[in-house]
Amino acid sequence: MALMRTITGPSDLKGLTQGQVVSLAEEIRAYLISSVSQTGGHLGPNLGVVELSLALHRVFDSPRDTLLFDTGHISYVHKLLTGRHDFSTLRKQGGLSGYPSRAESDHDVVENSHASSSLSWAIGIATGRKLRGETDRHTVAVIGDGALTGGMVWEALNNIADQPDLPLIIVINDNERSYAPTRGGMADYLASLRATQEYEHVLSWGKRQLSRTPMVGRQVYDTLHGMKKGLKDIVSPQGMFEDLGLKYLGPVDGHDVEAMETALRRAHDFGGVVLVHVLTEKGHGYDPATADEADRFHAVGKINPETGLPLEVSGRSWTDEFSDELVRLGRERDDIVALTAAMLIPVGLQPFAERFPDRVFDVGIAEQHAVAMASGLSFTGMHPVVCIYATFLNRAFDQLLMDCALHRQGVTFVLDRAGITGSDGASHNGMWDLTLVGIVPGVRVAAPRDGQQVALALRESVDIDDGPSVVRFPKGSVGPPIEAVRRVGTLDVLRDVPAEGSTADEAPELLLVGVGSMAATALQVADKLHAEGRRVMVVDPRWVLPVSPDLLELARGAGRVAVIEDNIVGGGIASAVSRAFDDAGVDVPVHGYGIPQEFLDHGSRDQVLERIGLTPDAVATSLSARLV
Repeated sequence: MALMRTITGPSDLKGLTQGQVVSLAEEIRAYLISSVSQTGGHLGPNLGVVELSLALHRVFDSPRDTLLFDTGHISYVHKLLTGRHDFSTLRKQGGLSGYPSRAESDHDVVENSHASSSLSWAIGIATGRKLRGETDRHTVAVIGDGALTGGMVWEALNNIADQPDLPLIIVINDNERSYAPTRGGMADYLASLRATQEYEHVLSWGKRQLSRTPMVGRQVYDTLHGMKKGLKDIVSPQGMFEDLGLKYLGPVDGHDVEAMETALRRAHDFGGVVLVHVLTEKGHGYDPATADEADRFHAVGKINPETGLPLEVSGRSWTDEFSDELVRLGRERDDIVALTAAMLIPVGLQPFAERFPDRVFDVGIAEQHAVAMASGLSFTGMHPVVCIYATFLNRAFDQLLMDCALHRQGVTFVLDRAGITGSDGASHNGMWDLTLVGIVPGVRVAAPRDGQQVALALRESVDIDDGPSVVRFPKGSVGPPIEAVRRVGTLDVLRDVPAEGSTADEAPELLLVGVGSMAATALQVADKLHAEGRRVMVVDPRWVLPVSPDLLELARGAGRVAVIEDNIVGGGIASAVSRAFDDAGVDVPVHGYGIPQEFLDHGSRDQVLERIGLTPDAVATSLSARLV
């Protein structure tokens, strides 16, 4: 790592020879493989942008020129080139974020890890600087071909095309993938541009043959040259980007630093909006992370750097439970279809897609479109299951409200990674979904407490055909089933043990409601309070919205009610319970324990829960004081 240690900022790159830059790229790639294999993180995407990141920082002057990354998980090399060399605590509490972070460096601007927003940021920054007379400062947005599938990109491009004199460079990092292979018309168009480049290579080969085997070479060259105009008209009719008024450069080999620098300097000196199309390979330079294994190396846990095999074998996940049940339901019902926004594998749809390929729709990074399309599918009599991360529901709220709920379309939303996800930081925590869906008329929301309940909730959800339903569950391994001791209407009573000296028919001092995966926490809280002689009943509503009348009846006989949830407290289930009590005239205090209304720094899930006081000890201590 001799060269890399000398790079404390982008200015140190300017004087390197091309040979040194190539050596530095090799060092960075080796460092990424070694370090990320120990911490986990987005390995494949960053291996693919080593040379691109070097070229960007050699041509542009960050932070005076602004570099934006879409999505931000491709910023690891950028971090190294801006002096952040300690990756030993990457994505850990107190360590480097897995995304750009303003707290870490002036070189970082946009922290949000959601895709397709960079061009809107870019035109905003470039326009603001133009209005301030700072026209000598460039704005560069690096955006993946996967992110180009998001509709927000095209809204921004429409606006950018109207201001072609802005010093704005759009770099398309085209590796043919988002998480998995990029699909759709945009992907096909970029493929056509790659085909044009391949054609030019073949044409150049034909020219070279003229001097070696004149007869064969001339035949090849004449044939290909005669095809040239027709081929280009087919694959790139006048150029879609140029038709928008955007200067287009490329395609450029994204692993040839010299070619990259030449293209970026031309873009830098052009004096207006330029789109640079760069071809990269996800996982480049690391055999286990390329070809058929690229999807597995998009984001990794701890791995053996030599083999790429995981060092930690995780147990069965919440996603696995959903995935298996959806396949079973698919066999039983041919009206069930599934949609996802470029996350087929992470949300567990791959097995369903293999079994029912015609009933799965990966719409790209376009959550809004996915929900509106699902509403249309529902209208025809199908039952769509929309599978996305809980945090990405934020983007599709309008469609959930106005396209799905308003029209009472039977659509099931499966929200993976609900609650605290931890290491991916503020933008990935699924902590807003219950608040958002809580204001949607007619919605039903299930929060299963274990794997068995995931399957049951999904089965019940797809039977709802008069409005949207939601099933949410967290990230990670699922624990053993939590058995109910009895059923009260639609509720599961998980603990109904009277304290020592009391009788079974005495009303509980505390009715403790565990929402979803927090049911396990609620049981631990109850253990601690039972040890103090408190009478505590623990219930799992299963369907948390709308608030069950059965919960209202149980609450009438309790001294207090407490709700533990992994959603922000404001507008969450505790708020809904309190409102329902007011409406029904239930005069019982309600205490809410959940996530504070703030953005949470990255760390492990347990560390984040400890920091916000959402642990059994912290909740039990608080409730013990309230029960005095």
